[in-house]
Amino acid sequence: MARKEKTGNKYVKKETTLIMVFVSLGVGFLGGIVFSVFQTGPEAPSPVSVQPQQQVSQTETLLKEQMARIEALTKKTSQNPKDSGAWAQLGDLYFDTNRYKKAIWAYKKSLELNSNNVAVWTDLGVMYRRNSQPKEAIKAFDKAIETDPLHEISRFNKGIVFMHDLNDPKGAIKAWVELTQVNPLAKAPNGQLVTDLVERFKAKTN
Repeated sequence: MARKEKTGNKYVKKETTLIMVFVSLGVGFLGGIVFSVFQTGPEAPSPVSVQPQQQVSQTETLLKEQMARIEALTKKTSQNPKDSGAWAQLGDLYFDTNRYKKAIWAYKKSLELNSNNVAVWTDLGVMYRRNSQPKEAIKAFDKAIETDPLHEISRFNKGIVFMHDLNDPKGAIKAWVELTQVNPLAKAPNGQLVTDLVERFKAKTN
């Protein structure tokens, strides 16, 4: 999960972390957080098919490359433990290889050295969620918002965790309303306006 943003509008993951692209921003949640309500519609292009054998070969090659990069960054952080960027990159690789606990560890190491990296806070939140720690995920997203009040991805992801992990629709609606106050034209990953999403859920909770 190459880090794609430092500020503003991208969903983490970086695809991530869907994630996919939010308004413009990942990592992750979406870097990783796409639920049925955000599924892409029928107008979406069909995925390109890959022969099973070719797909396995590509996957194995990618995994080997990732393992080599993890080894190199592990050595780098060992030699220079105060390199916050290297710790963040190591966290990204653990993120991409679904090693949630290790990603959390690496991201926290990075944030100990640079607590103002909103992208790392956001990715940390995604990893906490995937590691079944939704309350910690909310704390991480709140830190991202505190660091950059205009950061849309962390606000959207926060609503996702409230809605789908904490079963708190009111908390989700509040997070998304606050997002629309930052950007009235903010959109969910499927292109739906967050304002419409809010109205939809408000109707269901009334």
